[in-house]
Amino acid sequence: MESTYCVEGNRVLVSPDAAGPWDARMQHGSAPASLAVWAAERIATPVEMRIARVTIDLMRPVPLSPLALQMQVLREGRKIQLCAVRLLAEDTLVVSATVLKIKAQAQPLPADLGGGRVELPGPADSREDPAKFSNSPFVTGMSLRAARGRFGMPGKAAIWYRVDRPLVEGFSVSQAMRAVVAADFANGTSAALDFREWTFLNADLTVSMAREPSGEWILLDGESWIGPDGAGLAMARLADEQGYFGRAVQSLVIERR
Repeated sequence: MESTYCVEGNRVLVSPDAAGPWDARMQHGSAPASLAVWAAERIATPVEMRIARVTIDLMRPVPLSPLALQMQVLREGRKIQLCAVRLLAEDTLVVSATVLKIKAQAQPLPADLGGGRVELPGPADSREDPAKFSNSPFVTGMSLRAARGRFGMPGKAAIWYRVDRPLVEGFSVSQAMRAVVAADFANGTSAALDFREWTFLNADLTVSMAREPSGEWILLDGESWIGPDGAGLAMARLADEQGYFGRAVQSLVIERR
């Protein structure tokens, strides 16, 4: 299977390429996050809408085995739609996501109300960052280019991400999917601790977008805060080559290896 997922009705087949860095038997968080967005995009809306916010709760480690997909509209309105997407492994809930869509309607607004220009090198001018220390198969389907700092190294960093591998068989990667896939790398983009000595996996992910991104490359301009008692916070501003468009936040679980 060349794609990360193959969806057959409500059954999802999973490629080994979905595996993450923390456990070879479990999926990288970006993978089910992208699947949840894909599923939400399949839910029809009464008028044209776009995704404004995605919240992913990782209820359990997500295995590489087949998953069951459930979708539900929680609120249907003239201006918003709130939907839920759930992924189950052998009847156990492993991912619970909510996706907020907002009515797409052009407004005669001043041109300078966006998130601001990116004052960092673009992907073409940033150095390739192979993230060689990570043994994650999912990362092999990504391209990384560091505008500032390095992936996985302690300190603030800004890294461009591009999805190179198809995610759902038979479907192109949507712009919202690109944003969410990149956003789940926030904890590695702004690592506050040494990856070789600590784990700092995320228990959730929230991505909010003022507009839909454009192009293949998504920038995470990130930082992390670590508390004294096992919790942390990874945050990033999201941008494309046109400027900033969103923010991502992850709650981290901190443990020594």
